[in-house]
Amino acid sequence: MKYSEKEVIQFAQENDVKFAKLMFCDIFGGLKTVSVPVGRLKQVFDEGVPLDVSKDRSLLGISDGDLRLFPDLDTLAILPWRPQQGRVIRFMCNIKYSDGTPFEGDGRFFLKTAEEYARSKGYEFRIGTSCEFYVCRTDDDGMPLKIPHDYASYCDAAPFDKGENLRRDICLTLEQMDILPESSHHEAGPGQNEINFECAEPLGAADNFVTFKNVTKTSAARNGLYASFMPKLYKDEAGSGLHISIDCRKNGRDLMSLENGSLTPEAGAIIMGIMENIADITVFLNSIPNSYQRLASESAPGTICWSHSNLSQLIRIPTDKNANARVILCSPDSTCSPYFAIGLLIYACIDGAEKKLELCKPVERCSGSADKLPKLPDTLFAAARKCQESGFIEDLIDAKVIEYFTEQKMMLWDEYRLAKDKESYETAKVFPVI
Repeated sequence: MKYSEKEVIQFAQENDVKFAKLMFCDIFGGLKTVSVPVGRLKQVFDEGVPLDVSKDRSLLGISDGDLRLFPDLDTLAILPWRPQQGRVIRFMCNIKYSDGTPFEGDGRFFLKTAEEYARSKGYEFRIGTSCEFYVCRTDDDGMPLKIPHDYASYCDAAPFDKGENLRRDICLTLEQMDILPESSHHEAGPGQNEINFECAEPLGAADNFVTFKNVTKTSAARNGLYASFMPKLYKDEAGSGLHISIDCRKNGRDLMSLENGSLTPEAGAIIMGIMENIADITVFLNSIPNSYQRLASESAPGTICWSHSNLSQLIRIPTDKNANARVILCSPDSTCSPYFAIGLLIYACIDGAEKKLELCKPVERCSGSADKLPKLPDTLFAAARKCQESGFIEDLIDAKVIEYFTEQKMMLWDEYRLAKDKESYETAKVFPVI
């Protein structure tokens, strides 16, 4: 919904709002927030809120200038779990330098630029997400334990499925924030859940995903539980991915619809654009060492191929004429920054279309042919190195953002690599924060 500054202030007065949370993401996708009294909103709209970049290099470590947060008024939403008297609203924010110049490490700015580029070429993208996560128990102090909330499996019903009420709370909370889940169910792993979202314009889809993760963790904590988005929480159980659905139109024409049961050449070029560039952008889609344990597992993609029916492949193209999305990318996980991830995918799609790439044949089953297929990077280090060598990414993301991002990922890989007991390392360092 579109809001003016006057309408926001009036809304706050009429709804007994006392505080505004200014939410933003660092370049890694981590959610950050600053709270201000609503009485300061007019000043915040005019001047922004300063950020001290010296406090945390993982926050905005590539900047050597003064940065400010500026609320995106159209993202106004009441936080339903906060008190009804003295309410709290939130805004997603853009990050700018003090002179008003966009900060090159701001993922929202990167995604907005990608959307504008797509529109200039006649393309319109819509993005949907299917998000998997585990729900775990907590100890008497509220600290997370790697013990699943239940031992149900795929689409089981209550009482085996103990996540039913939590998913209900999450979905109802999101609906109150004008975010519309499409469906929810228990997933294959013990304590594992999935919530699917309708397609939306790219920036809205990214904002919705960030909000979904925040709402999920908050709702779980309010129920004495812990929600984990670790890609591979349990060694012998299903991993948790973030399937990204991509719908594309050009000059109003649906490019991804099937014609006589087959993809059009332009649809094939778009899909091939993703496949040609996926290795280069993997570090932005799978951003911690644990991500590559999932990618190496049976139910997640490790090779670069596509299929009509196999969700274990990198890309699936549904043949159901009623499917809401025509391309489903199965490799990403929830450790990514959705802004950089979706933006890079948009550029990859257009790259394929502009080059008129010819789509390779589908691979419904990898047995016998997997060794001949190109592969995704198999470690965070390999993914970061591939990014550093990429001419595709070099043309899209500021050089100092790439340098800082990949250096931090290589340091993270070294820390993991040097850990004597990697499972204990992940339990202590990754599980409590992902």
